[in-house]
Amino acid sequence: MSAPVLWIGIPFLSGALILLFLRERISPLIGGTAAMILALIAMAIPIDTALLLGSISIKISPSIDFLGRSFALNTADGPLLVIIYGLAALWFFGTEASGTANRFVSLGLMIVALLTASIAVEPFLFAALLLEMAAMLVIPLLVPTYQKPGRGVIRFLIYQTLAMPFILFSGWMLAGVEASPGDINTTIQAGTMLGLGFAFLLGIFPLYNWIPLITEEAPPYVAGFLLWVLPTFTIIFGLGFLDRYTWLRTSPQLSNAIQLAGVFMVASGGIFAALQKHIGRMMGYAAIAETGLLILAMGLRSAEIVNVTFLLLIPRGLELAVWALALSIMKRKAYSLRFSEVKGLARSYPIAASAIIFAHLSMTGFPLLAGFPPRLALWQELAGQSLALSFWSFLGMLGLLMGAIRTMAVFVTVEENKAWELKETWVQMLMLGLGVIGLFILGILPQIIQPFLKGLPTLFLHLGK
Repeated sequence: MSAPVLWIGIPFLSGALILLFLRERISPLIGGTAAMILALIAMAIPIDTALLLGSISIKISPSIDFLGRSFALNTADGPLLVIIYGLAALWFFGTEASGTANRFVSLGLMIVALLTASIAVEPFLFAALLLEMAAMLVIPLLVPTYQKPGRGVIRFLIYQTLAMPFILFSGWMLAGVEASPGDINTTIQAGTMLGLGFAFLLGIFPLYNWIPLITEEAPPYVAGFLLWVLPTFTIIFGLGFLDRYTWLRTSPQLSNAIQLAGVFMVASGGIFAALQKHIGRMMGYAAIAETGLLILAMGLRSAEIVNVTFLLLIPRGLELAVWALALSIMKRKAYSLRFSEVKGLARSYPIAASAIIFAHLSMTGFPLLAGFPPRLALWQELAGQSLALSFWSFLGMLGLLMGAIRTMAVFVTVEENKAWELKETWVQMLMLGLGVIGLFILGILPQIIQPFLKGLPTLFLHLGK
């Protein structure tokens, strides 16, 4: 069997079968188990390496041709596949606790499969088409059946669609730049087109106005999944661009532009989060700030660019999963999630309220939580390059911290003496408890993810050299 069939074809077909034939109650178990098995296979069996199990030889071939395109996943992709499908399993197992519809698991598996294909396809520019297909599959999750799409969903679809022609056209121009690197006009045009494409894909300032709208309009668990999965693969796609084209990798102007875009997102996301009175929108602005940190990491002129980027990516999936699940539980009681409606809910939903606060604090880089080690690593690298960028990124994190303190104050404020009670189900308490424990484990023992990080730089042959 080939690796693309195993990690792209099988999950895509599994998602389609779950959508057509399985009931809502068992789909989270089936989907989560399938994703976990794929993660364990990626961990245990190296790609393109023969293993002997008694008299049986097992070998996963690295590539396959499909519709005239080549899809290849090599040995270096193994740790990345473990991270992707391991975090996806976490999201799928939490589906029942969140009360999300059956199609979340099925379409989620298909989305992850398409996005995995985006890092495997050759020529790699076709990844833009696969990213657009994945964005189209997100729409049925964001908009319930027979409901008119909101402004956030429409803007999201428009921006993702606008990104595709910019990236495809810039890729065509980049080939010309490689052939004649002295052509300044072509270089500037290609860089501008590429920057616009990624600005639309990642929602770079000021194109992120759809994110807080979606976190306000859409189901929180779906919105959190979207804010995890698409930026993750877009960042990996962007690292691939930097790795392939020497002039992009060595251009100080481009590095400065990337860092400037990142610090704008961190600072503005943190400041806007501190001013919110809606805990769903606050999650959106926190995700914007963290995406800004990822962009800052991509702009580092350092040998640690890949390590720092992936060190930020891994906790992000867990933080958003815990936050989104807790918001989904609270939304059953307070539909709008405004401060005026969630006031005092810590007495009725203490586990969910605690989970939101811990996930929020982790995104601020609070010590002993999962977000602290990657932010410390980023600031160590950034401080050696620009104290101004370090200051503004720290200001953004301070804004997020203020938002967490305001949220905590609202949760514990009561107008009358109300008794404490537990309204979460045992499944919800189990999932939230495991998530919060995971946040502390990654914060206290960050070295446990080192085996996965160790092999990731080999995905990019030139970055960090």
